[in-house]
Amino acid sequence: MKYDLPDELIVECEGAVRTVVLNRPGELNAVNERLHWGLANVWRQLAMDAEAKVVIVTGAGRAFSAGGDLDWITSFLEDPIARDESVREGAQIVEEMLRFPLPVIAAVNGAAVGLGCSVAVLSDVVLMSERGSLADPHVAVGLVAGDGGAALWPLLTPIMRSREFLFTGDRIDAVTAVQLGLASRVVPADELLGEARVLAGRLAGQPVEALRGTKRVVNMYLSQALAGPLQAGFAAEVVSMQSAEHRERLLALRQRTSSR
Repeated sequence: MKYDLPDELIVECEGAVRTVVLNRPGELNAVNERLHWGLANVWRQLAMDAEAKVVIVTGAGRAFSAGGDLDWITSFLEDPIARDESVREGAQIVEEMLRFPLPVIAAVNGAAVGLGCSVAVLSDVVLMSERGSLADPHVAVGLVAGDGGAALWPLLTPIMRSREFLFTGDRIDAVTAVQLGLASRVVPADELLGEARVLAGRLAGQPVEALRGTKRVVNMYLSQALAGPLQAGFAAEVVSMQSAEHRERLLALRQRTSSR
């Protein structure tokens, strides 16, 4: 099957396994407009691939994804149409991953931040390199954690712990992520993709309808529990995107980053 995706998102095919690679290694796979569109549209294409049975998602280079590309996000300050489209696509990413029929293994090879973190924890199995980490720093830049964090984390880990990490945006190392229930297990960095492929091979050998049906039932709980919080989260994020404090913090962050 031929995939219609931007160069920023690659699908590698090996037998029944498809490996989705976030492909902006020079920018730590920060999500720009093209990569965001790709993440919103890849899942339906994967579901239409008759030969695919399992999906691995990972990042090129040393990061899974450093979150949103600052140049792209800063453009929303003056372009509400692009801002609203990004929110619509953000909701599409979450919804498509929740309804996607095949098992998804996240191979978190480095930092997974913001939307990158959401993509990781929305996967069915999360294998983390010992160098990997999770973080959702929306609040630190004046935004509501609307693209999955505030709605999803309390379903996976104790609410008390969710609050602390969402309120502060602090980095969660791989061992702590497993302890919290945000990841499945920690793998040595040089064995991460190999372990993901071994697991993908095992899942590809499972009876197809039994595996798909089991995932569908499990994800019913998530979809039902997330329906209200996700809608409220994205609406609240749009409001926070228009705040003076967000503008101030985002511009300050961009200035610090560009001066390094």
